[in-house]
Amino acid sequence: MKVSHDSETPAEGQQVFTACAFIWRERGGEKQVFMAKRADTKKFMPGIWELPGGHIDYAEDMVDGLKREIREEFSMSVTVGEPFAVFTYLNQVKQSHSIEVVYFAQFIEDDISIRIDPEDHSAYAWFSQDQLYQTHTATKGSDNPEARATARGFELLLQNGVLRTK
Repeated sequence: MKVSHDSETPAEGQQVFTACAFIWRERGGEKQVFMAKRADTKKFMPGIWELPGGHIDYAEDMVDGLKREIREEFSMSVTVGEPFAVFTYLNQVKQSHSIEVVYFAQFIEDDISIRIDPEDHSAYAWFSQDQLYQTHTATKGSDNPEARATARGFELLLQNGVLRTK
């Protein structure tokens, strides 16, 4: 059963808040971001690599909602840091206008514990800044707001080193 915060339940004429996590790690001196590939069966953006996250329920705290989405989609917990990007887009499937906030985050558990629901995602991977083109940039274009936000996340990580999460 679809719940109110999915990307396909009609919400004609409504504004929807979403939160995404720029989940990062450092391996071998290289910073990487976690991304998930949407299931090909999805009506909204099938087969697209994306930052994980989702819709925030009515009256739900943005950070709590982001943590809930990560738990639901990957069976993982995250620490969430500061937001660093905000953008909007139209969801033609829901017939809604989404406002998306992107937060720095890190997994609490070891990433070998990640489990994906095949109804939501078909794959996940860690990408370096140099690999961004093969993710959503290749399919959505570099002018896509999420592609710009992901590039900005890397810029901030490289400028500031380790960023605090809570």
